[in-house]
Amino acid sequence: MPGRAEGRGRGGGPPRAGAGPLRIGNASGFYGDRFDAVREMLTGGPLDVLTGDYLAELTMLILGRERLKDPRRGYATTFLRQLEEGLGLAADRGVRIVTNAGGLNPAGLADAVRELGERVGVPVRVAHVEGDDLAGRGWGPGVLTAHAYLGGAGIAACLRAGADVVVTGRVTDAALVSGSAAAHFGWPADAYDQLAGAVVAGHVLECGAQATGGNYAFFEEHDVRRPGFPLAEVAADGSAVITKHPGTGGAVTIGTVTAQLLYETAGPRYPGPDVTARLDTVRLAADGPDRVRISGVRGEAPPATLKVGLTRIGGWRNEVVFVLTGLGIEAKAELVRDQMEEAFARGGRRPAEVRWTLARTDHRDAAVQEEASALLRLVVRDPDPEVVGRAVSGAAVELALASYPGFHVTAPPAKGAPYGVFEAVAVPAAEVPQVAVGPDGRRVEIPAPAVPAAASGAAPPAVELPAPLPAGPTRRAPLGAVAGARSGDKGGAANVGVWARTEDAWRWLAHALTVERFRQLLPETREFTVERYVLPQLRALNFTVDGLLGDGVAAQARFDPQAKALGEWLRARDVEIPEVLL
Repeated sequence: MPGRAEGRGRGGGPPRAGAGPLRIGNASGFYGDRFDAVREMLTGGPLDVLTGDYLAELTMLILGRERLKDPRRGYATTFLRQLEEGLGLAADRGVRIVTNAGGLNPAGLADAVRELGERVGVPVRVAHVEGDDLAGRGWGPGVLTAHAYLGGAGIAACLRAGADVVVTGRVTDAALVSGSAAAHFGWPADAYDQLAGAVVAGHVLECGAQATGGNYAFFEEHDVRRPGFPLAEVAADGSAVITKHPGTGGAVTIGTVTAQLLYETAGPRYPGPDVTARLDTVRLAADGPDRVRISGVRGEAPPATLKVGLTRIGGWRNEVVFVLTGLGIEAKAELVRDQMEEAFARGGRRPAEVRWTLARTDHRDAAVQEEASALLRLVVRDPDPEVVGRAVSGAAVELALASYPGFHVTAPPAKGAPYGVFEAVAVPAAEVPQVAVGPDGRRVEIPAPAVPAAASGAAPPAVELPAPLPAGPTRRAPLGAVAGARSGDKGGAANVGVWARTEDAWRWLAHALTVERFRQLLPETREFTVERYVLPQLRALNFTVDGLLGDGVAAQARFDPQAKALGEWLRARDVEIPEVLL
């Protein structure tokens, strides 16, 4: 943004000798996050770089459907509206903006930002990263989008070329931070420890207010009615301090940072396109009020392949939720199931998938009608929209006066709607031509990182569990009395990170919460492959449940399609806990 930011050090190239930490903030964790966050972050305190994460598996499907209607679209339009004010604020403060809001059309968004700059009178140097779109590679019928997860090298090249705003398509969420830091500090591609530290900091920032007390297991301990957005002070050695602007809501604690570190991860190795970060080396320490220092992160060579996310329309889906009130809940559920199944048989077109779930939300002798009611959910899927349309909704409506007493549904039955499927595949990194398109239009191809032949992924050192607590009296109580949890999704897999807040609680948790105990506490996971990973320095266990979410969030395979509350369900289960911990 020349003219308004001259003399503020916005040019490319490595920093001056002795340069301090790079202050990188986040203003978006998903497409639809708090609109005012861009202004709040730009006016709330000093920043060098402001990032925004707008992409997720479901978002790519949504943008793909938008692009079918208008080929000029395919990017996050919210970002443009935020820049109507944010562009001038960033220019006045010398803040660079790095975002993946380009989605399926980063070049289109880059052009739109330039046009916006002209309209609001803020000259702006815009660059973008492309090469992630692999849609033309013959993935088979029905694939709507196919995008490789790129790293931060293209972002770094754009910033070194002097860009004020960098727009990307599908990069890893953490790449917004690691690419910015690599440009600032001049890290080479094999600076694995520094890159890994920045990736860990980026992972903490990527989901916005989840690092400052949002969605936090122990939310009662802080005022989280309007948590501020996080920022990281990244140092030249890759270490970082996670904090937030003064006076903003929420909290930054070892607990909130631990929760986000466990979110949507799995084992000790966290592979990415630029580096494999070793989560088992992360050290967290309090660094003052609302400040947590991340240090000690070790990095290894990245894998030789890139993850590619494929989305496609999987078929058609419909849903009817029957409300069952009062006495005889099980018998009422059995009656309506029989009636609907008979209707399918009479019509001769039973959907390919019919799923019934009964949620016993009812209470005996309830003083409120809603508390006396249970929910019977019918979900159907089929390749043919007609089979899940009138054939289902009509059959449900016709039962209105001819079924169980008190018959009603939560919403009028509707036509079937398309649902999406997400699939992750791997391709050789060398086959994905990442390109940085600078503010002057110059195109620079970013080579894939050279992966040493020895980087075959040797197993990390064997994990030594802590000594168990001495035997003693126990009391039955919710697991959440002594442990926090956060859960999320990766395609069809769910992850549940569980951590202890004291060393004694860790000594108990590490031995008590085995895979078998996890399956017992969450019976819905029993038919799936469950893996447990131990992260002693975080006093944490990370569980992955492969297949629990079916074909991903867009397929809505279960009541909680992104496994957002799976960890809270686990914390609510009663277990025998040593009394010394309670």
